[in-house]
Amino acid sequence: MTDWTTVCNLADIDPDTGVCALYNGEQVALFRWGSTETVYAINNFDPFGKANVLSRGIIGSVGERPVVASPLYKQHFDLSTGECLEDENVAVRHYQVKVENGVVLLA
Repeated sequence: MTDWTTVCNLADIDPDTGVCALYNGEQVALFRWGSTETVYAINNFDPFGKANVLSRGIIGSVGERPVVASPLYKQHFDLSTGECLEDENVAVRHYQVKVENGVVLLA
């Protein structure tokens, strides 16, 4: 059984933007895809810039992959997996997300 934790309301995340939330003592970057209920969650720490900034990155897509571009050095991180597109040896943690009744939950 998966334990789900409420982190914020969907309305707290403007479409096509990110926010930062504290989850189990870690900063997590949450991204809302357009005006949908699709939300992605990855660790907020940029391993290249060594700072908690990914929630302030620009989201978009590279091919079919939803990504965020780091605001520091512009590396792209896949929002579904946490993989860095420019360096296959680097990834950030990604989290399971669901939205229920306008509430964003992480596992």
